[in-house]
Amino acid sequence: MNDIPEQQLVKDARSGDADAFETLVLRYEKRVYALALRMCGNPADAQEAAQEAFLSAWQSLPFFRGEASFSTWLYRLTSNASVDLLRREKRQRAVSLDDGELSLNIPDDRLTPHEEAEQSELREAIRSGLKTLPDDYRAVLVLRELHQLSYQEISTALDVDLGTVKSRINRGRKRLCEFLTETGNFLPAAPSKNAEKEGR
Repeated sequence: MNDIPEQQLVKDARSGDADAFETLVLRYEKRVYALALRMCGNPADAQEAAQEAFLSAWQSLPFFRGEASFSTWLYRLTSNASVDLLRREKRQRAVSLDDGELSLNIPDDRLTPHEEAEQSELREAIRSGLKTLPDDYRAVLVLRELHQLSYQEISTALDVDLGTVKSRINRGRKRLCEFLTETGNFLPAAPSKNAEKEGR
């Protein structure tokens, strides 16, 4: 079934074809788990959220109209399941970031040992910083920065207005930068000459 187009698999699964749905699960299980892991922060919770997302997808397939892609819809279910789990357990855990997935404009050229150490320190600081963000801000940043979704795709995935997505991303980035600045892992932009003159 690996050669069958996704649209056909979704159509068959909506008709109750369990094999078609299993193929969809196999195609997306790694991405769903990765998103859940970054939202929940630990493998056990991520596994539970991923299972809840797929269960919800199976139960809701008859109502899936295809207005968004299946993957975007699945992201939405995964995000909802992850947030629900965090709220139920009233925990805020660190977001798990794999090495190299958040570049922050760090060049891909070979790094010296000193540069590698700095990059590792920055990744650790980002993990800590994301942990301090509200769930809503964390969700949009993970989808935007790590999963490379467009603003419109995030809007669809999380079922929030496009303006809200942009606002949360801007505020989330600002809070993260403030955290990195306060912890000494990020230097704020130098004030412009005009700003200096105004301050005199």
